[in-house]
Amino acid sequence: MSLLEVKNLRVEFPTRRGTLLAIDDISFSIEPGEVLGVVGESGAGKSLTGASIIGLLEPPGRIADGKITLEGERIDDLPYEKMRHVRGKKIGAIFQDPLTSLNPLYTVSKQLTETILVHMDMSQEQARKRAVELLDEVGIPAAETRIDSYPHEFSGGMRQRVVIALALCANPKLIVADEPTTALDVSIQAQIIAIIKRLCKEHKTAVMLITHDMGVIAETADRVAVMYAGRIVEIG
Repeated sequence: MSLLEVKNLRVEFPTRRGTLLAIDDISFSIEPGEVLGVVGESGAGKSLTGASIIGLLEPPGRIADGKITLEGERIDDLPYEKMRHVRGKKIGAIFQDPLTSLNPLYTVSKQLTETILVHMDMSQEQARKRAVELLDEVGIPAAETRIDSYPHEFSGGMRQRVVIALALCANPKLIVADEPTTALDVSIQAQIIAIIKRLCKEHKTAVMLITHDMGVIAETADRVAVMYAGRIVEIG
């Protein structure tokens, strides 16, 4: 059984001049531990597809048709509160700009431990220990001391590692990574890709990797879906 299945998904944006069809009847699946690369030019609907899966479509955008199932359970019609729970526990998200995922007012420690406590049954102390382990795992040096820093005290590449750690907090089954390396320079991109690949192997996490960088895809993906104008033109 596939981990994630998207069937005949349509996403619409009602506008004054009628309805804009942003995603037009797309279907695909992702197996456990697999990396599916989703490529296409800007505006092809890659990020919207990701947002639909995570349940973070910006209104007035809405899923007009089709269904999304995760581990056999339908998730596209869940109420907000339920979806919030799924979002942290079963689906993790990594966005292109780490600053949008991290709250500048809180230390990395607070953000990681809070997320762990929401989704896992742990004491404050265990959560902090787990947070340090995660930072270690994504390659942040001296994690013990750096964990109490604020997001702005990290470089772009280090912030993106923190975001990956945040996405991994509750051992999700699926990670939706939307352009996770775009804002970073090439050497750091390679490191981030290596981290994502290792996680798939070790945690059997599946990854939907959205990018327009074919180099990243060639390096990482098991299968590739090519999107154009709201449709998947091929998967191979």
